[in-house]
Amino acid sequence: MRSDPSHFRLGVLLSGAVVVCALALFVRTHNAAAGSSTEESVHPQAVQSPAAATETYEGIVTDTRCGAKHSANVALSAADCTRACVHAGEHFALVDGDKTYILNGEPELLKLMAGERVTIAGNLNGNTIEVVSVAEAKPKTE
Repeated sequence: MRSDPSHFRLGVLLSGAVVVCALALFVRTHNAAAGSSTEESVHPQAVQSPAAATETYEGIVTDTRCGAKHSANVALSAADCTRACVHAGEHFALVDGDKTYILNGEPELLKLMAGERVTIAGNLNGNTIEVVSVAEAKPKTE
């Protein structure tokens, strides 16, 4: 018994269509599970929440390990100790009196200003400041 070539082609075509539909369904389901959709990737601003108002914070740039007190045993300046700790995996921090904030963003500027009194503009989220800008603090006049 010989099979008809048109049936073979139809079978291949239907099998291909099923594979394409299954792949499309998988991709769509995977994107939905990951929290993104085609609309979100085309228009990311449409799904973002409005940015919080930027505030300014003043203090000393340090790291999350040492905080306000760098070890004298290390024989490094506060700036060098901060850079070394950040290089070892710690985060930059801003110390203002008894308050300590983790700094996120602008690592090159923070490296330059390590150990210095600065004014940071950013958005506070919990205990973390999303840094927008870093500037040398102006001296207080009395």
